[in-house]
Amino acid sequence: MPHLSHPKVLASMTHAIYDVAQTRSVLQTLGPRPDHESVDMAHHKLAEIDSNLSKSLEELVLSPRPEGVDQAEWRANLADKEQQIRQQAEQEKSMYKSILQLDEMHEAYGKLVKQAEERLVKIYEKAGEGADDSEPVEETNPEVVGILEEAQGKGLERVDLCGRKLRYLPEAFGKISGLLSLNLSGNQLEVIPDSLAGLEKLEELNVSSNLLESLPDSIGLLQNLKILDVSGNKLNALPDSICYCRSLVELDVSFNSLAYLPTNLGNELGNLERLSIYLNKLRSLPNSICKMRSLRFLDAHFNELRGLPNEIGRLTNLEVLNVCSNFSDLTELPETLGELTNLKELDLSNNQIQALPDTFGRLDNLKKLNLEQNPLVIPPLEVVEQGVDAVKLFMAKRWADKLAEEERKSMIEVNEEEEKGWLTRSTTWLKRSVSVVGETVSGYLGTAGPTDPILDEER
Repeated sequence: MPHLSHPKVLASMTHAIYDVAQTRSVLQTLGPRPDHESVDMAHHKLAEIDSNLSKSLEELVLSPRPEGVDQAEWRANLADKEQQIRQQAEQEKSMYKSILQLDEMHEAYGKLVKQAEERLVKIYEKAGEGADDSEPVEETNPEVVGILEEAQGKGLERVDLCGRKLRYLPEAFGKISGLLSLNLSGNQLEVIPDSLAGLEKLEELNVSSNLLESLPDSIGLLQNLKILDVSGNKLNALPDSICYCRSLVELDVSFNSLAYLPTNLGNELGNLERLSIYLNKLRSLPNSICKMRSLRFLDAHFNELRGLPNEIGRLTNLEVLNVCSNFSDLTELPETLGELTNLKELDLSNNQIQALPDTFGRLDNLKKLNLEQNPLVIPPLEVVEQGVDAVKLFMAKRWADKLAEEERKSMIEVNEEEEKGWLTRSTTWLKRSVSVVGETVSGYLGTAGPTDPILDEER
């Protein structure tokens, strides 16, 4: 690169590098970005508070003026109450507003980092020889035209345009109403037209290995879609409307830049059996994912996961779970992991897990287990080296010992309670007996008792 040493180029690169470093520094100062569920919850809570505020103000305005209170005094009283209600609402909203503001700041500074990095790349590219090896943009692909013409004459069910270097897809594709399968993988598509929502019968859609930065909201209209592959693109997020594709059985969104999944994903996709989300930037999984009772395969390796949802044990049909290579982020697992009774394969390698959950020994069907590259203490390394059965046996014995210890402590507490109860009953009985005896003695010795005239006679 002959121009890389030019003073102006070096100055521009230095400035761009400085911008990247400064913006990253600000992001680090802000701390962790709120996860998508927290942001959604904040929006929901703010809307709920505003709704309650409107109702309270309406009730206040319609409240009758008490007798004996003049109108001016009543208006002043209403104004004070209105101010109190608004102040209380603002106090409730402050925490949720803070969450949204922090998320917005992360979003803004994240864009600045991206822009600075892109500017740095452009400067570096311009410093090259300047040769333009790019291919001419293909306006119309003859094969695509042929497919559209054929579709007019007869109903097409399957179209395969894999690896055709397509840069765009005509809107007319959405009119092939009988289409069941569409393969557009391995092209250069940057956009999927909204018109694809017209493919009402579509069951399989493969747009993997393209240049997509987003999916259209209209994708939620594909009610019969069973298999969706959008892996190997540039997606930063999935549209919430994807939750409406309730017929989905397989969803592959791996090898993108996803920072989160839609909050309601698990609430709606109850038929999903395979979910591939590896090679993204996911920091957490939505709690709703635990409602995917049909899920059999979950691959979330190479992300930034800090843990798994506490209710993951509800995925009782899960057979394969891969959360390897979340590196320093994944440090522990929930106790409910032991409730995955159908789990056959589990990969936890390349994380920072120090102890398996005590319930681990309950995974009776587990056949394959990878625990490499973890600072495990429980179970010890010598047990891990003996294989999956040795690990299950060790953890099962540990769980049994723990239950026995808890039962022993419980029995001690019961015995102590019984002894306390006996002592209390004995003390009560003794007090009652003493009281009775006291009353009897008083009856014989007290001044109020009967007198004997012979003994009292003076001598």
